[in-house]
Amino acid sequence: MDLLVGAPYAARFPPICPENGWWYLAPRLAHAVAESSRSSTRAITETLEVVPRQWKVIQTVREKWSCRSCETITQPPAPFHPIARGWAGAELLAMVLTGKFADHLPLNRQSEAYAREGIELDVSTLADWIGTCAVTLAPLVVLIRAHVLAAARIHGDDTMVPVLAKGKTKTGRLWTYVRDDRPFGGDAKPAALFRYSPDRTAAHPLPHLAGWWGILQADAYAGFNGLYDGARQPGPATEAGCWAHARRKFFELADLGKAPLAVEAVRRIDTIFTAEREITCQSADRRCAARQKTIALLVVDLENWMRTTRAKLS
Repeated sequence: MDLLVGAPYAARFPPICPENGWWYLAPRLAHAVAESSRSSTRAITETLEVVPRQWKVIQTVREKWSCRSCETITQPPAPFHPIARGWAGAELLAMVLTGKFADHLPLNRQSEAYAREGIELDVSTLADWIGTCAVTLAPLVVLIRAHVLAAARIHGDDTMVPVLAKGKTKTGRLWTYVRDDRPFGGDAKPAALFRYSPDRTAAHPLPHLAGWWGILQADAYAGFNGLYDGARQPGPATEAGCWAHARRKFFELADLGKAPLAVEAVRRIDTIFTAEREITCQSADRRCAARQKTIALLVVDLENWMRTTRAKLS
């Protein structure tokens, strides 16, 4: 039976978990008569469980009819498969894609996990599925790219990703270009455009953002410099330094607990961050007024402190 659905104790688990359980009646006291015994209280014990993944084969039987007079044959159409002439269902493909790209599970590990459940799926088969799905989803990628590059402001960054190679692991790069106008009071949907490259050379950002110009928030990586070139077409990007990247090195030193100057730098930058959070999602006029009134003074104070402190260093 259901366990007191909506009771306060159930708040620790998400509502998507169905609540099923058992109700055990307490044994009656030997010396008590029916009129004098009553239920005083109850103790509830919760156990979080999981239903193991279940595999299934869906058989679609399509009856065929033929007319002896005109020799016409009728048959219902074959069921849809995301991969033409394939046998993998959409949910199975979605699970493999999610495992690889969202959970960072290499295909060889996925193959081993499926084998433990009695399903033999070779790595080569999974790789073929990934490639075919990438081609199938290519129109969606085109739409995402168009949406991201329609923004006046983009945040760009890259990160290292391990790439499984024969007998070893290589280091590739995942480039991310994000459109998020919500902090600026915009109503456009946020989106991220991903690009992969086997290295971090400056040859990659230019084709990634071909045809776009606007404000690029990024770190000081020299590979982005070509985007700021005045001769670039259709126009140069405007560089917006990233405060988070500037703060990171100070934070790493401050985290060691042996760099009081770094601790002070982090404190001053965090004061600017706090002031910025208070005006997030407000209109451009309000943000501009707040920055001129308060934040600009904090930035000037930070610069003066850094220059004065630097002059005292040997």
